[in-house]
Amino acid sequence: MDLKQLLTNDGKSEERAVSPVIGVILMVAITVILAAVIGTFVLGLGDDLQDDQPTASFNFDFNAGNTGTVDITHTGGDTIDADTNTVTVTESSGTGITGPDGSSNEWPAGDISAGSSETFEYDGGTWSGETVSVNWESESGDSSATLAKDTAPE
Repeated sequence: MDLKQLLTNDGKSEERAVSPVIGVILMVAITVILAAVIGTFVLGLGDDLQDDQPTASFNFDFNAGNTGTVDITHTGGDTIDADTNTVTVTESSGTGITGPDGSSNEWPAGDISAGSSETFEYDGGTWSGETVSVNWESESGDSSATLAKDTAPE
């Protein structure tokens, strides 16, 4: 058996379809993807995924006669646990809003589900174009969001 003939395949060169360069590129790509995933969780960026804000709709009914009260009703979406999360109602002028308990602007404890309604009073007297918003904050305090807002009549 002629070794030269075996290696050269009767004098014709054999071409291979797989290149070592492709293997190296694939290994580098896999390493980069793994490093990105591990780095995300090590740096704590994955923690934000656990505090999902609720999706909820609210209806604002500014009482007739411009009395300075507003009935806010949860009309649909996620049920919000006001025992563990903080739900507040604020207005844009900075004067303040008082909730049903008469001392703070927080929604009372318990589940806020479709049909839940509370009355809040504007500390400034009568409405005059203030923007009223329902705000949510997670139990840990790491996440917050404005769930709904509406503008009072002038």
